[in-house]
Amino acid sequence: MRAGQLRQRVTIQQQTGSRDSFGGEVVTWSDVATVWGAVEPLAGTEAFQQVGDQVLAVAYVKVRLRYRGGITAKMRLVFNFRILDIEHVANLDTRNWEINLLCREVPDG
Repeated sequence: MRAGQLRQRVTIQQQTGSRDSFGGEVVTWSDVATVWGAVEPLAGTEAFQQVGDQVLAVAYVKVRLRYRGGITAKMRLVFNFRILDIEHVANLDTRNWEINLLCREVPDG
């Protein structure tokens, strides 16, 4: 992978939980790292959401990063104020050189 191909800044976030004053769990996201990556749109579709009976546009995006251990499908990415949920993590050729992330974006979801 050439460094010139990684032109976008992407922030990796992981979910953290805490308790509010009433003892309820509050879900927050904390930054793990901000790295250079290549963000490539793949496809788009529409999905029906049960809550509110809405049809939402869903975009699928591939994000290529230099290898970084510990990235899982429980994390998410932030790119240009867009939230990308990681659905699949692929270690390219299992050589710990490059990671391909299949992500799903639900605008205003």
